[in-house]
Amino acid sequence: MQEKKEEDLRRVLNKISEVGIDEVGKGAVFGPVFSAVVVLTEKNRLILKQFGVLDSKKLTTKKRKFLFPKILLLSSDYGIGQSSAREIDKLGIRVATELSMMRALKKLKKEPSELIIDGPLLLRPWKGIQQNIVSGDSKFTAVSSASIIAKVSRDNLMERLEEKYRGYLIFKNKGYGTREHLSIIKENGITNLHRKSFLKKSNLI
Repeated sequence: MQEKKEEDLRRVLNKISEVGIDEVGKGAVFGPVFSAVVVLTEKNRLILKQFGVLDSKKLTTKKRKFLFPKILLLSSDYGIGQSSAREIDKLGIRVATELSMMRALKKLKKEPSELIIDGPLLLRPWKGIQQNIVSGDSKFTAVSSASIIAKVSRDNLMERLEEKYRGYLIFKNKGYGTREHLSIIKENGITNLHRKSFLKKSNLI
């Protein structure tokens, strides 16, 4: 009887508990939008929660970098996708974000039976079951984990791009339209990685 209970518990803990997806960089004026999807068993979901996995926006850079390898190690599967500044200008931010999410999902070894998406908008190209949860990155560990993977991956790219696009302080603003960044754009003009469609709205081009 005891052995059966232990076996049942193992089965529950090793069962896929959550598959969460989130994006980062949607509101930036430079660079791609990133998405990540993370698949967690119940056991590893609980472990990551104990490590302090939360919505990436509520964590320090140091904490996100600490959690990043742990999430990769403990996830049953994960995928990262992106959509370029050119695609954002051509398709619009919603379609480009969906494209980055679908690219992340295509990296998974197996198509998930159900997907938890942060925010109210449907992932329209996804034909499987999906739950749209407002503030999902604060409520589901898989979505929080996805937000951390997407954020750290995009930030790492921004830091590397600083070498090529010196003077725009990309390492600091991570491509977002801070007052300082917009002031530099006014002075130096735009690069090929700036989102023209976003900057037109700000009357910067």
